[in-house]
This record gives sequence, structure tokens and C-alpha cells, in this order.
Amino acid sequence: MITMTADSAYRVLARKYRPQNFADLIGQEPMVRTLTNAFETGRIAQAWMLTGVRGVGKTTTARILARALNYKTAGTDKPTIDLSVLGEHCQPIMEGRHVDVIEMDAASHTGIDDIREIIEQVRYRPVSARYKVYIIDEVHMLSNQAFNGLLKTLEEPPPHVKFIFATTEIRKVPITVLSRCQRFDLRRIETSLLIGHLKKIANLEAISVDDASLSMIARAGEGSVRDSLSIFDQAIAHGAGTVGAEAVRSMLGLADRARIIDLFEMLMRGDVASALREFRAQYDVGADPSVVLTDLADFNHLVTRIRFTPDVADDISLSEDERLRGRDFAEKLSIRVLSRTWQMLLKGITEVDNSNRPVQAAEMLLIRIAHAADLPTLDEALKSLEESGPLTASAPRSDGPRPGNGGGAMAHSADAVASARGSVSSNGGATMRLVEQEPRPEPIAPTVVEEPAPAVPVNSIEDIIALAEKHRDMQFKIMVKNCVRLVSMRPGRLEINLTDNAPKTLLADLSLRLSEWTGIRWMVSLSREQGRATINETETAKRDSLLSDARSDPDVAAILSRFPGAKIINVRISTPAGLTDSEMIEGAATGGDTLAPIEEDD
Repeated sequence: MITMTADSAYRVLARKYRPQNFADLIGQEPMVRTLTNAFETGRIAQAWMLTGVRGVGKTTTARILARALNYKTAGTDKPTIDLSVLGEHCQPIMEGRHVDVIEMDAASHTGIDDIREIIEQVRYRPVSARYKVYIIDEVHMLSNQAFNGLLKTLEEPPPHVKFIFATTEIRKVPITVLSRCQRFDLRRIETSLLIGHLKKIANLEAISVDDASLSMIARAGEGSVRDSLSIFDQAIAHGAGTVGAEAVRSMLGLADRARIIDLFEMLMRGDVASALREFRAQYDVGADPSVVLTDLADFNHLVTRIRFTPDVADDISLSEDERLRGRDFAEKLSIRVLSRTWQMLLKGITEVDNSNRPVQAAEMLLIRIAHAADLPTLDEALKSLEESGPLTASAPRSDGPRPGNGGGAMAHSADAVASARGSVSSNGGATMRLVEQEPRPEPIAPTVVEEPAPAVPVNSIEDIIALAEKHRDMQFKIMVKNCVRLVSMRPGRLEINLTDNAPKTLLADLSLRLSEWTGIRWMVSLSREQGRATINETETAKRDSLLSDARSDPDVAAILSRFPGAKIINVRISTPAGLTDSEMIEGAATGGDTLAPIEEDD
């Protein structure tokens, strides 16, 4: 019987090959360069904020940084980035057991009490190291009270204290905390770097692995070193020490990359039957429907990128099939077809993930994509319509569809589309869609639409007031007289300005009542122009003018002086018996007398 001791226990690759110094970090050269210059010039910050996705090395970087701050050997006793020789404090710091390097998980210590404990401890100098370093992981999990409690200490910490924060959710960290830290964004690791890193570890572990397997593992890791090493660990166990492409593909539920490209080509040809058979064959050997669609979307994206940036095909992480056939598709397929396929896949993947019948949902998506690939684009349809001549069918009436109306146009369009489809996909859909040419549509003459005439003519605000009086809507009449300033008016359109005391619903009320009273639809809009005076303002100004004229009349002045306390309250112009309005105007112009009764207030 074999007994595993603590010393002989297996360590997973992610822990066994964790970087011990800045030279071991991969893919983070900008951060390493900044820290190197800062340490060499002595411009060492008081706090750092490390952010990035899971598994890119945030916690590891924090420990290496703590080691660099407290680096001490027989020949070196200062902070440095060169950690090639193991120092006095290096091993305990990297193992997370140094008394002066305190690591705290903010996910389980979120309250103000935990931060208050840190605030109490920072006043004391470190026991043996140069700096007391606080590493707070997942710092975004702290409560608002905890963040507020930390602000003052973070802004003016004692000279012997340094803070290092790590988070995957940088947006959840208050800006007041971020402004007190130097921020480093740890990037996702490129696939080519991950493949090289995995190959190096495979050599150290004496594991036999091919490039195709490493490429699949690196892609599945999505830029995370820890995820990639965890998958690699699983693949080693799955293959009993030997990692093969088929074993990795089966373990991850992936489809063969070459078969994915074959499926993509069948869809672009519009060959539905072959595409469905290929999809079922991949599903029968263990490929997940959602993964197959995701791989199709990835290849569609790759082809689109190659079309614009051909250098993408030189990526060493791509297989030979992806490189050569990707270039071929990029030359033949148009951007519109690739974009349409991308949108359909993006929406379809979500449908498959949420469906309780993912296989059937995936097959229906493939049918839609293949059918769309065989349809003519808008450019092709327009070109076909151009070549087939102008349409001769008359346009339908606006009062609704009638049997047989517009049938000629529909038939003509259908023939044009069928013609376009036949020109694009001959031999039963055996050819792929090529790049479209720019459309050259014929100019279309603008259609003049005559505005209907209202049943009741309305040409002024006075006409609106007369309509309101006719329909006995006195409240609406008063609102129009007091609040509406006319800017412009024509049948069906009214542009006005409103007084400050106008009701908010007046525009809608105007449109509704005018439409009801005139029999046509009215568009009432609010203008920034001042417009004319309201009817009430006009009548008030006219009345004030008449009162002023009356006061200046000698006879009226004599009457007012004869009766102390009397005043003019109204002036009414009346036409003398036997005189017409024109004769009154003529008499006024020649100095003739008119009758203007004056009401006196005794």
C-alpha cells in the first residue's frame, strides 16, 4: 500500500509553475518595464491596483512585487526588480507565510471592521522586512464603508507600508480609491505565447503532446494562463500521460477544425442536406452543438479579418487548413454575406444555449444560414431589376388593398429575384457567393402629394375661435384667445408660439379639435419665433387706444371735470342711423363727427 505524504502530494501545474520573478511573467511586458524604471529611479509608489481577467497573474504579480520591495541578500539590500538570486524573505513571501506581507481576501472580509483592523496595524513597523505589505485580493468586494474607512490611510500611509490591490471588476472600485493608486491592466495572454508556454512545461514534465492539442488548449483558455494549465492538467490525466488531439477534442467537446471549415463551406454553398449530415456526424462523436456554432462564428470572424488584414493568416496558432482555406474564403465571400452570417450565428448561439432541444435549434439555424447564403443580395436584386426593364404595374390606391391590385408588380419582383438567385447559385447552389458590385440604381422622380382641403376653411386664429364658439366650447375659446400667438398657418399645418401661462395640453387639444371640426388631419407644432400677438393682447391694445383717444377729446374732458370722480370704463363705436361703414370712415377722414357714447362711472 502506497501512502502519500504532504511532501510527496501532487501539485497542479498552475501552482507548480507559478512565476517566481518578473522574468517568468509572460505577456505583461509594459507593466514590467514601468516597474523596472520606477525601482531603478527610486520612484516607488505607495499603492498599486492590478486588474485583469481571471488567471492572468494578478495575485502572482502582487507577491513578486512584495518580494521585490523586501529583497535582501548578502550583496543587495534595497528594492529591486532583479530577483535572480533567492533573497532572505523571498521564499516565505512567495508561499504566502511571511509575517510582514499580509494577504487578505476581500470576498470574505468585506466590512469596515476588517479595514479598521488594518488601520490599527499600519502604525507598527514591520517585524523583519523592509516594508509591511498589504495584498487585498478581489478588492471590489469591499463595502462602501470599508472603502471610505481606507481612504485616509491609503492617501497618507506610513513610510514603511505599501498596499497592493487586485481585482477583476475595476469598474466597481470607487474612483477615490483608484486615484490614490498606480493602475496596471494585466492583458490577456496571446494564443501564440500560451502555446509556447505550454510546450515549455510539457518538455519539463516529459509529456508527449502535439501542436494541434496545444492550440486547442490555448484557445479554450481564452488568454488565461491558469485556465490553460488547468485544462492541460486535465488532458494529461485524460490521456494517461500522453496528450493527443482526439483526446483533447473529446474532453472539451470540440469538433475537428477541418470539419468545421467543411461545414462552413457547405453552408456558403447553400447545400442544406450535406450541412445537416456533417453537423449530425460531429454531434455523434461528442461535439457540443453550441461549441460547433461558436467555432463556426470564430472561423467566420477569421475570414472577415483576413479579408481586411491578410497578415492575420500568418498567426502560428492557426492550423494549415485555417490559414489556406481562410484566405480562399476571404477572396470569394463578400463582406455583406460574412456580416449576415455572423449576425445569424451570434443570435442563434444564444437560442441554442437557452433551448431545451439544442440539437434541433442548431439544425434550424444551419438551415436558415444555408438558405440565406443562396439568396441574392440587395445589389444583385437591383441589378437584375435594372436588366429586366422598368415595372409596368400601376401603384395600388391608398384606400386599402383590393383583389388583383398590384399583382403585376409582385410577380415582376418575384421574377427578378428568381432571376438573380439563378444567376448567383447555378448547378443547384453549387457555387459560393462572390463579391458584389456597387449598385447603380436609377434615380426615382419624387412623388408630389397634394394636401387635402379642409371641409371648413380655417385661415386665422379668429376662424379657430369662431369654430370653438360654434361648437359651444367656451373654455377652449378662452385658451386660444389668451395663449396662442400665430406664426404660420396653412391647411393641415399650424405653427404657433404659446404664452407662459398656456396649458401643457394645448397643442394636442388644438390638433384634436381642428381635426374633428375641419375633417382633415392637422399638425400643430411649437415655434421658437415670437409670432403675432394673441387675440386678447390685440383687443386689450385696441381698447387702451380708444380710452386714450376718448380722454383727449375736449368734450369728454369737460364732462369729466364737471363730474368729479367720474372715469371712462368703456368706449363703443356705433354707426349713426342711415350711414354705412364706408361713410363713417370717410367722415372720420374729413373731420366729420361720429357718435361715440361714453359710459361714466359716477
